[in-house]
Amino acid sequence: MATAIWRNASRLRNLHRCVYARNLSQFRSPIPSSTTIADSLHGPSIPSLRPATPVGAEFKSLGNYQRYLSNTTTTPNENQEKSSSSSKTDSEGTQNTGGSQQSNGGSAGKPVRGAPVSWLSFLLLLATGIGIILYYDNLKKRHIEEISNASKAVKEGPAAGKAAIGGPFSLINDEGKRVTEKDFMGKWSLVYFGFTHCPDICPDELQKLAAAIDKIKEKAGIEIEPVFISVDPERDTVEQVREYVKEFHPKLVGLTGSTDEIKKVARAYRVYYMKTAEEDSDYLVDHSIVMYLMDPNMEFVKFFGKNNDVDSLTDGVIKEIKQHKK
Repeated sequence: MATAIWRNASRLRNLHRCVYARNLSQFRSPIPSSTTIADSLHGPSIPSLRPATPVGAEFKSLGNYQRYLSNTTTTPNENQEKSSSSSKTDSEGTQNTGGSQQSNGGSAGKPVRGAPVSWLSFLLLLATGIGIILYYDNLKKRHIEEISNASKAVKEGPAAGKAAIGGPFSLINDEGKRVTEKDFMGKWSLVYFGFTHCPDICPDELQKLAAAIDKIKEKAGIEIEPVFISVDPERDTVEQVREYVKEFHPKLVGLTGSTDEIKKVARAYRVYYMKTAEEDSDYLVDHSIVMYLMDPNMEFVKFFGKNNDVDSLTDGVIKEIKQHKK
């Protein structure tokens, strides 16, 4: 491209010289030939450049060459401007890309706050909850089984209750005689703890006890000795106890004693009792409402609570005695 431009420029220079020489010849009288002008300009070594076109065509050719030169000259500039603009655009795009990458990198460096509860954490929480529920359910089942086995062991084996309930005692009966647990050996006994000034519970329980021992004798032919032990030694004297037990059953034996003796026997049978607020000499005694079935060796077999009526008490005692004899 540069060679072509240089060649065209040389031709234009020669053309300008020819035109200039021709114009000078018009003002001079002798018009030298183009050969003379060419010889005078270039010397003998340069060949003559005689134009092959008329003067008007030469000027037209000159305009064409000028337009060609301007086009060829401006085209690289435009290309350079376009390339510079495109490179500028590319650099700006690169800068924008770099900025976006920097912003992305900066945002990537920061901790991304996730959702409040992801699926993984939800599943872990669910599995933990199920595990805790299963653990406590299994623990509850084992606890229930232990209680059931313990109650069965107490029912089936009298030796299981030896150390827990019952023991030696020394009290005074309703006839004023000193008695111990050995005086009740050789027969089955139902022992109840109460006090003679009890307004309702003790009378109800003793009536139930008296009716049950009669029914037991009728149904199974088993003799049961009922025993009443006072937990109010301050007021329940021997005379008071005697009059009280006769109201329920002729075989009911009443026992009383000193404060220490009553505490000892109540502790041996795991009986709770406590005097309530006093108003002069009138007070009540809060106590356990339980009947203890004792075998002929005065060893604990089973207890019956307030929820048992006469029939259930009768059947329960007969069942325990029959199982004990096997």
